[in-house]
Amino acid sequence: MLFLLDELLSGTNSHDRLQGSELLVRTFVEHGAIGLITTHDLALARIPETLNGAARNFHFEDRLEDGKLLFDFKLREGVVETSNAILLMQSIGLLKP
Repeated sequence: MLFLLDELLSGTNSHDRLQGSELLVRTFVEHGAIGLITTHDLALARIPETLNGAARNFHFEDRLEDGKLLFDFKLREGVVETSNAILLMQSIGLLKP
């Protein structure tokens, strides 16, 4: 089975989303499935730590240029270390730099 999941369990509280997502991904992996999960929830990035090497994190990098968010679309291993939402909020005056 191939799974492609975007913003898994969005709309649930963060604790339930993490618990439910981990259970779902673990079940898929135990049954030999492969797939991708996209999320903005950094707590879900801890799930691979519980799967004994059966999962890994990847990300795209971005930058804010002339008020626009630009992605390079190069897949990099690991969890993203930048916070584009804060940069966007600063760019429209919601937050002070």
